[in-house]
Amino acid sequence: MWFKHLHLYRVHDAPTLSDDDLSAALDEQAFRPLGSVEARRMGWSAPAGRGSQQRLHEIQGHRLMSALRQERLLPASVVKEEMESRAAEREEAEGRPLRRQEKQALKEEIYEEFLPRAFVRTQRIDLWWDTQRHLIGINASSRKRAEDVLDLLRQTLGSLKVTPLATRATPMRAMTEWLSDPEKRPATLALGDQVELKAVSGDESVLRGRQIDLDGEEIQTALETGRQATRLAFTIDESLSLVLTDDLALKTLRFADALIDEASQTDDGDDPVLRLETDFALMTQALSRTIEQLIEWLGGEATPASPTP
Repeated sequence: MWFKHLHLYRVHDAPTLSDDDLSAALDEQAFRPLGSVEARRMGWSAPAGRGSQQRLHEIQGHRLMSALRQERLLPASVVKEEMESRAAEREEAEGRPLRRQEKQALKEEIYEEFLPRAFVRTQRIDLWWDTQRHLIGINASSRKRAEDVLDLLRQTLGSLKVTPLATRATPMRAMTEWLSDPEKRPATLALGDQVELKAVSGDESVLRGRQIDLDGEEIQTALETGRQATRLAFTIDESLSLVLTDDLALKTLRFADALIDEASQTDDGDDPVLRLETDFALMTQALSRTIEQLIEWLGGEATPASPTP
């Protein structure tokens, strides 16, 4: 259950809910499979999988929830091709070109016809709520998917005020300094082998490097031309490696082997719930330390903008 990515949000004036009340609210918004004419649906599922009905796990103030998202995959190109074919047949039969409104109606008709036959993709997105630090972290590959889960949580709770976590120094500025001046790197930070550099103005190209020496001449030359780091791979205190992005997202998380071994050595009696909770407890401890360290390195937390209700 180890997270791969993390989008972070500051929680403001969170509603006070007991675990029982929150569990009941999650049950009311439980996931249901897509109907034949539905394009997408999202609801809460059991983090431990099909063998469990428990939709909320709470370990010492850390809450774990899982959203399940289903959508039907109907490429726009397929609908367009069919619409153009049928429109051509009608135009030939009626001896006149179809109006724009008629083509749009035909397109909608084809969409509704094809939708029940489209493939269904299912995606699970985990949410970690640190009630003591008032933080929410979402294990999603994109900010858009993270926001979708927050919308579901707002719907479940009635309201929830959050803002993306922000720091006084921007990640771009800090990452660029760490690359260009080794003396400014934190003592427990070790550079990885991935980077993304963008020009501040003018040149729109992006320089991406993988499996590359970040202290090498090529990277230093690019920095001297004014490029700044928008993604940077590094390891913190030999316990967690990640790629930090310019919007403070943590990507490609890799936890230390020692932590994974500690989790695997715990006797869970083949109980999937106990295994999940053990992994979750160890993971959140490591992530909490990492987040606090990053906030410190980036000059502390910035004053948040107006929360999103």
